[in-house]
Amino acid sequence: MSLPLPVEELPEKIRRFGAPDAPVTAKTMAARGLVPVKGDDLVTLLVQLSADADDGVREAAGKTLQGLPDGMITAACGAALHPAILGGLVGFVRRRRQALEELVANRHTAAETVAQIASWADETTCERIATDQVRLLQHPEIIEALYKNANTRMSTVDRLVELAARNDVELTGVHTFKAHVEAIRGELIVDEPLEEALPTDTDFAQTLDEDDDGEPIEADLVDGSEEVKETHQNLAFMIGNLSIPGKIRLALLGNAAARAILVRDSNKLVSMAAISSPAMKDGEAARVAASKQVSEDVIRYIGNRTDWLGNYEVKRNLMFNPKTPMGVSMKFLSHLRFNDLRNLTRSRNVPAALRAAAKQRVNKRG
Repeated sequence: MSLPLPVEELPEKIRRFGAPDAPVTAKTMAARGLVPVKGDDLVTLLVQLSADADDGVREAAGKTLQGLPDGMITAACGAALHPAILGGLVGFVRRRRQALEELVANRHTAAETVAQIASWADETTCERIATDQVRLLQHPEIIEALYKNANTRMSTVDRLVELAARNDVELTGVHTFKAHVEAIRGELIVDEPLEEALPTDTDFAQTLDEDDDGEPIEADLVDGSEEVKETHQNLAFMIGNLSIPGKIRLALLGNAAARAILVRDSNKLVSMAAISSPAMKDGEAARVAASKQVSEDVIRYIGNRTDWLGNYEVKRNLMFNPKTPMGVSMKFLSHLRFNDLRNLTRSRNVPAALRAAAKQRVNKRG
C-alpha cells in the first residue's frame, strides 16, 4: 500500500491530523510538530503528511521529520509500524546508518523496501541484509538488488548465489546468474559473513574503482591483431586477477571499457556474460563484431540480436569478420550497400562461398 494511507489505516490518536481529507490548517500544524503527539505516533504522522497532496504540508512535514532526534527515528525504524510508513522513512534515514540497519532488520518492513535499500546501501548495511536467509529466499529480488549493488562484497555475492542455487531459487533479474552458479560449482563458499573483507572482495572493489571508460582495445588494421591500449593496461591487469565469478559480475556492473576487455576473455562464461550484459549497446557490439579475437559464440550471439541489427555497422562488421558463421553472414548479404558488397567480393578473409554469393549480387545489381 502506498502513501498517504487511508484514515482507517492510521493510529486513532493521529487520524484527525493525518487523514487525507483533514483540514489543511490542522495538517499544517501537525506537519510543523505543533500537536500533542510523540514517539512512533509522531513519526507515523509526519511520514503520512510528507506524502500529502498539499505542497506546504509536504514540505513542512519533511523538514520536521529531518530534524527529529536520531534516537526517535531509529526507534521508529525498528517498531511495528505500517509497512508503507516504514517504506516512507527510507528517504529520511539514508544517511543514518543505525536507523537504516534497524529498518532492514524489521520484520514489518516490506520486501520491496528492503530491496530498494539493498540496491544502494553501503557495505555494512548490505552485509546486514545478507544475513536474513529466510527473507532472501522468500524474496529473491533482494538478492538481485544486492548482486547489482557495487558496494556488496564479492564473497557475499558468491555466498548468496550459492544459497539461491542450493534452494532452487533462480534470480531471473540477474542475466549472469546461471553462469555465476556454474563458475562457483565445486568451490568452497563461506557460509557466514566475515568481519573483514577477503582478497577477492578487495580485488573486485579496486577493479570497479579503476573502471575507466573509453575504448581500451587497439586493433592492427592489417592482420587484425589486438592489444590493450597503454591507458587501460592497469584495468586489464586487474581484471586478469579477478576470479571467474568476479569477472562475470563485472560484466554486469562495469562500464564499456571493462566489457570490451571481458568480451575477449578466454573463458566462455565470462565472454558471454559481457556480450549479453544489459548495458551493452549496439555501438559497442559493432566494435566487437569487427574483432577477430573474440570467440565464434560471441559473434553468433551478436548476429542473432535483432535489436542490434538496425545498426548498419554491426551487420557490415559481421560480414567482413572471418569468424562469422556462414549461416549468419548470408542473412545480411542483401543488407550491404553496393560499395561494401563489391569490397566483400575482393576480401580474402571471408569464405570463398561468401565471396561468390557477393559477386553474384554485384553482377545482378549491374
